[in-house]
Amino acid sequence: MTERPAQRTPNRQLAALIAEAGFSNAGLARRVDQLGLEHGLDLRYDKTSVTRWLRGQQPRGTTPALIAEVFTRRLGRRLSAQDLGLDACAPVYAGLEFAATPEEAVDIVSGLWRKDSGSHAELRKIAFTPAGLVVPSRDWLIGRADDKVARGETPARVPAQGRPLVPRQRSQAERGPGQKVTGGDIAALRSVGDLFRSLDDMYGGGHARQALVRYLEHECEPMLRGTYGEQTGRRLFAAAADLTRLAGWTSYDIAAHGLAQRYFVQSLRLAQAAADRAYGSFVLVTMSRQAVYLGHGREAVQLARVAQQGVGTNAPPVVQALLHAVEARGHGVLGEVRACTASLVRAERALEVARPADEVPHWARFFDEAQLADEFGHCHRDLQQFRAAAQHAERSLQLRAPAYARSRLFCRVVLASARLGLGELDQACQLGAEAAGQAVEMRSVRAIEYVKDFERRLEPYKDAAPVRGYRDKVAALG
Repeated sequence: MTERPAQRTPNRQLAALIAEAGFSNAGLARRVDQLGLEHGLDLRYDKTSVTRWLRGQQPRGTTPALIAEVFTRRLGRRLSAQDLGLDACAPVYAGLEFAATPEEAVDIVSGLWRKDSGSHAELRKIAFTPAGLVVPSRDWLIGRADDKVARGETPARVPAQGRPLVPRQRSQAERGPGQKVTGGDIAALRSVGDLFRSLDDMYGGGHARQALVRYLEHECEPMLRGTYGEQTGRRLFAAAADLTRLAGWTSYDIAAHGLAQRYFVQSLRLAQAAADRAYGSFVLVTMSRQAVYLGHGREAVQLARVAQQGVGTNAPPVVQALLHAVEARGHGVLGEVRACTASLVRAERALEVARPADEVPHWARFFDEAQLADEFGHCHRDLQQFRAAAQHAERSLQLRAPAYARSRLFCRVVLASARLGLGELDQACQLGAEAAGQAVEMRSVRAIEYVKDFERRLEPYKDAAPVRGYRDKVAALG
């Protein structure tokens, strides 16, 4: 790694903390490298690197924050790069850290928005890391809502005689908080979320993702750094959590999996600041879905169970159904028939007792009979129970509204795979061709990958006439 030119002053702060932590130089370097791997960074520091830091050289880029995190974990107290005598970088080195305070959470997530908004290609290449799921989910589970999120105006200075002071031009730092956040501002954030969700459902995450990120940077961040009371502040953090999760979801849909993971972690932290435990469980469910997609079934199950434990039994039945269905998907990927079936049964029972009069959070309203049938179809396909998979996928397609175009595409591929598993090659190829035609109209890597998965399943039949016809149809699309 390239270092800055040496400073003249040895870094006594870092030396004292190394002694307190009981690290050797080689041990500290090894831990920094390991933490870097958790965040998809290939670092190659050694004891000589640490010796240079102690002599006053400043590590570049993300490393100061990584070193601070190593000491934070070791010593059990929050330490910053400045505490170590190191130059601080913007706290976006990974985005997998679970901030200690709402202020720190705003710094981290806004840094992530700014860097993503700048079209930094390397940010979208960051690797997904299963190890990075452990600490945030644990901290959310054992944590509680922040005591205070309000941000107030800086009090005006009044002279003893009661006469007003002559105002002078103040620097930005002296001005304190910015705009006063209103209920209308938060309603606007919610409306924007609805708009981008609709675009994502219909056209894929790549269609308007960049516009969403820029909106977060230019509209949401100034609000978070504005002026608001406790109640307004909680609602503001809730809306920011929702938009940040959506930014992660759209990133996930274009296969920027490491970036998506970081958005999800930060959304989870914002939900804690909002004191919205139920929404935090939804973020964990989203993280579980990504783990399922990437084949990390064990982590997917664990995330779903943390969500269930964190929200408790008082959540509306629809939310309970969602949590159990997502756990089932993890068991399905693992091939755990009994556990998968048990989770599906719990999800079905929970949805059966749901009533129209129930107060359901806005983010859970998509989970209905069509969605549950979709979850059943995916699980049975993964368990190679193709007849059941076909039945549930067909039911989902019958019930699902056209606005959920990408979900319908996924379900159609599940149905095609089930038909293939049942030996119905003609129907499978027809369904697969329909899905392929829809995929080219979307900006969704997941949609393309679903079609490719179906094509891999076709390989044993590649010389059959229906498969040759399928290939011809797909070739004509592009």
